[in-house]
Amino acid sequence: MAFLMHPRQDFSHHVLVPELLAQGYAVWTQGTRTVGNDLTLLHEQALLDMAAGHVFLRSAGFPSVVLIGHSGGAALAAFYLQQAALPPSARLHCAPSGKPVPLTEAEMPVADGFLMMAPHPGQGALLLRLIDPSVTDEQDPRSASPALDPYLPANGFATPPESSTYSADFITAYRSAQYERVARIDERARELAEKSATARRRYATSKDPEDRRSALATGVLTVYRTDADLRSVDLSLDHNDRPYGSLFGRRPDLTNYGVLGFGRLTTPDSWLSTWSAISSNADLARCLPDVKVPTLLVELTGDQACFPADAKRFHDLSGASDATHVRVPGRHFGAPLHEGMTSGATLAGAEMGRWLGERFPVGTLAVR
Repeated sequence: MAFLMHPRQDFSHHVLVPELLAQGYAVWTQGTRTVGNDLTLLHEQALLDMAAGHVFLRSAGFPSVVLIGHSGGAALAAFYLQQAALPPSARLHCAPSGKPVPLTEAEMPVADGFLMMAPHPGQGALLLRLIDPSVTDEQDPRSASPALDPYLPANGFATPPESSTYSADFITAYRSAQYERVARIDERARELAEKSATARRRYATSKDPEDRRSALATGVLTVYRTDADLRSVDLSLDHNDRPYGSLFGRRPDLTNYGVLGFGRLTTPDSWLSTWSAISSNADLARCLPDVKVPTLLVELTGDQACFPADAKRFHDLSGASDATHVRVPGRHFGAPLHEGMTSGATLAGAEMGRWLGERFPVGTLAVR
């Protein structure tokens, strides 16, 4: 059985489903409790949802289950495989904010294999490269420090779609400032989460509705300007076949200021669990060394989220003795690299089918 799941998105109509079905493999798609609205997404809770799917598939009689992680689904799957392989008592018992999550009590069957297509480094690690460090006021979506503004010509930005050129000094300062902005948001998130936890502990003994209200009133973090990866507009950085622009559109210098964006609205608990590169446990690079099952990584050569250096790093970090890395032409979501070419999803599906056929003959595998 092939198992497809993403922490935020609905994968019921995923592009790999028909590709794998056509090759004779059963496919299971599943959502988390926060599909379509990641305001309260905790990756630790999402592991419980994934565990429930594994238990169901095993009880249904599928002898082999292989996890498929596309995009952010890869970090979630690797996080699951890391935790599932541990003795229950050694698993995490809370989210990064301290909110209890009963992984130590959950039945978490380990999958038999792990496939990745266009795996980005995890929601938090991805956002670390996307977040605009020039923001000077978290309450003002237009505030900007000119010295760090990635979309100022003085800093190397060129009129789209001409590729920009950033100096090594600017890149170093920019990435350092990105980390510093995430750290500042972390500090605020931990402050709010602790206030909520303190009220929750009071309510456990007081049963005072005021304490319960304080525990629930964590507030919501608004994180502006999260479409500012320098690689989106400077195509010389970690060069591949990607087009100019980001996952959000062809003009990051405009979409960076839009209402939509990764991590835009989130609770303090969710920020720390999902969108913080500093605090999140769902980090592909951190989890992969603990993933021992046979692993295939399919890199799409026109990807705008999993870059060549990322793919190589993930392959090198894999803890599996059977780890394979292949590259096929295509875009992040499985579209063809150029009009008239075979889609990336079809090419990736063919690679997955060959890999699966060598290890899990058709009729024995359930893909989730």
